[in-house]
Amino acid sequence: MKKRIAAIAMFAVLIGIAGPAAFGAGQEEPALRKEIVRLKYIDATDVRILLQPFSSRGGQVMGSPNRKDILTIVDTSDNVARMLDVIREIDVKPPDVMFTVQLIMGSESDVTVDKDLAKDPVIQELGKLLRYKGYSLLDATVLRGVDRQRSGLILGPKADFELFLRPEIVREKPQDAVKIEIILHHFTHPEEAFFEGKPVQGRQKSLITSTVNIRSGDRTVVGASRLDGGDKGLILIISAKTIY
Repeated sequence: MKKRIAAIAMFAVLIGIAGPAAFGAGQEEPALRKEIVRLKYIDATDVRILLQPFSSRGGQVMGSPNRKDILTIVDTSDNVARMLDVIREIDVKPPDVMFTVQLIMGSESDVTVDKDLAKDPVIQELGKLLRYKGYSLLDATVLRGVDRQRSGLILGPKADFELFLRPEIVREKPQDAVKIEIILHHFTHPEEAFFEGKPVQGRQKSLITSTVNIRSGDRTVVGASRLDGGDKGLILIISAKTIY
């Protein structure tokens, strides 16, 4: 998106639309055209800055004080048409990212491996690299995120893990690259933590804070974190695929 906006801005400078040529004596200025545009995905403030090179001396690009999705354009018919073309080019739905998340408990003492994980090539490789011999699946889910926006969900059999993901897509061939900011929290639930007879979340502990770069469609181990200093550790595995 940033590359596309920069290219449009450069195009405006190159073709010299910063302002129309001065009108000669007795020459009438062209009639002005007014358009009210409702934006779908981008902020009016950002669009106003981008459209300034396309505006003539008497033209105006105005936002609404109460609405970030409304833009009013007043200019010559040709300039308004150019601005509307730019808006159509950039006001598009950002791509989604489909995440598949697995939360796995590794154990040094218990050698049991869940049936669903026994033939998983990632788990087999972890068995060679880590001290954990047993692996059990705590939770698995699918989350749909949006480019450059944070999404979150609750995980775990006791709903005691909180995961946040923020993807940033880089368009590349043959596969997109996805940069993912990841935060994983763990909530403890002591038995005495009750409010009005209902259990409440206890202390929050940050287990994983990381940034990973993967190719669209690939799967990666984000990290492993020990729990309470024992022989068990938490392993987070994520795959990401861009959707347009």
